Amino acid sequence: MDNGALAPSVAALDVTLASYNLHKAVGRDMRRDPTRTIEVIREIGADIVALQEVDRRFGDRKGVLDLDALRESTGLQPVPFADKLGRLAHGWHGNLVLFRNAEVERVLPITLPGLEPRGALLADLDVGGHKLRVIGAHLGLLKQSRLLQAQRLAQEIGAEDGRPTIVMGDLNEWRLGANCSLMPLRKRLWAVKSTALTVPSFPSQLPVLPLDRIMGCKRSNVVELTRHDTPLARIASDHMPLRARLRLSAS
Repeated sequence: MDNGALAPSVAALDVTLASYNLHKAVGRDMRRDPTRTIEVIREIGADIVALQEVDRRFGDRKGVLDLDALRESTGLQPVPFADKLGRLAHGWHGNLVLFRNAEVERVLPITLPGLEPRGALLADLDVGGHKLRVIGAHLGLLKQSRLLQAQRLAQEIGAEDGRPTIVMGDLNEWRLGANCSLMPLRKRLWAVKSTALTVPSFPSQLPVLPLDRIMGCKRSNVVELTRHDTPLARIASDHMPLRARLRLSAS
């Protein structure tokens, strides 16, 4: 082997990202309708999706979606991991990361500190030859808990191999700047500056608060962040889904 040979080049790639708190598939009409939720995910058309509240919170923590129907409708499948909180659960503390056209290299369930049970799901992916870390998270309602949770997530941003990190989820934080509970992420993510890219997503009938986020690190380029606003999305959950484009540079 020629040690001086150049590594094969990898072409630039655009990846569509989405984050969606599906509210256990219960819509604003108080009906649990997983088929409707799957249709909203299909509408979004993303390649990588972070879902929150995919499981019932108590009891057997049963997942609320038909994952086979989801795969058939969207081409998306969940990242595999064994460490679930219940035999019937889909995700980890309700978090699930979906993907297509990628290879899963590693999945890490993360338990987040705080007064209420919260978690995040980390997935290291190979997307068309590009290495990418995706973290889907659902942070707590209390600011002090969110500060602790952001500190924990900061430890996972930036892999040893230098791959960029994307953090997506319902972070329950609408503020930017010094009063933002995401301040522990400020050195690694474009998360708290007054110019940070945010879009109101809650409540779905009249979105005014940017509780849901799609955030890239300084080695990633997240652009075209929008609210997926359709008649179905407005009623399927109390949160609106977010959609963004990630530009992975040629190497």
